[in-house]
Amino acid sequence: MKPIFLIGYMGCGKSTLGRKLSRRLGLPFYDTDTLVEEHEGASVNDIFRYEGEERFRELERDAIETIVSRGEACIVSTGGGLPVWRDNMERMNQTGHTIYLHRSAEQIAARLTPYGKRKRPRLKDLKDDELIDFMTRNMAEREPFYTLARVTIECDGREDYELIEQIAKTIEA
Repeated sequence: MKPIFLIGYMGCGKSTLGRKLSRRLGLPFYDTDTLVEEHEGASVNDIFRYEGEERFRELERDAIETIVSRGEACIVSTGGGLPVWRDNMERMNQTGHTIYLHRSAEQIAARLTPYGKRKRPRLKDLKDDELIDFMTRNMAEREPFYTLARVTIECDGREDYELIEQIAKTIEA
C-alpha cells in the first residue's frame, strides 16, 4: 500500500478525517503542517511571516519527500496550498493515493473556530463578512489542482464516519 494524501482547502477536515482514517485503517498519520513546524521549531504563521510563503512551500515539499522516502503506507493531511505549488500534485499522484475532500466555503466557514481562523495565515485578518468571499475566490483558483486528485469525496452535509467509510472502501478497492 502507498501513502494516502488527503488534499483540499484549509479547514475542510483533512487533519480530523486523517486521524480518524488512521485509526480505522491502522496506519500512521502525518500532517505536513505539523512536520514543518517540528522541523523548523516555528509555527506555520511565523514561517509565513518571517521567511515567506515560498520558503514554507519548500518545507512542505520536503515533508512530502520525507514521507515518500519512508516507503510506508500512511495517511497524510496536506496543507491547503501544497497541491498548488510546482509539481506537488503530480508527485503525490505518482507516489500514493490522492483524495480531494471537497467542501463548500460556507461549510468550511461554519466549521472554523476562532483559533482555527487565527492559526491560518491567509484567514487570520479577515472579518467574518470577508471570510466566505475570500475562500470562494481562493478555492476557485485552487480547484484545477485539487481536481487532479484520483478521487473526489463530497463532504458537505455528511458525518465523519460516513466519509471515513467511503475513503476506506475507495482505498481497499
